[in-house]
Amino acid sequence: MSTEHYTRYERARIIGARSLQISMGAPVLIDDPGTQSLYIAKKELELGVIPITVKRDHKKVL
Repeated sequence: MSTEHYTRYERARIIGARSLQISMGAPVLIDDPGTQSLYIAKKELELGVIPITVKRDHKKVL
């Protein structure tokens, strides 16, 4: 899924979850990692290599 299709809440949740994974020792998926896990997670999301997906319920809301 492209980053343009995420809501700001989804983006925040994805970046936060990935940042936690990186700080707990998960492998970094970009070649030029920064020193902070939050920076790395943001960069991974921008590049589209982040290994997290969003599952949505497509119910029609009235």
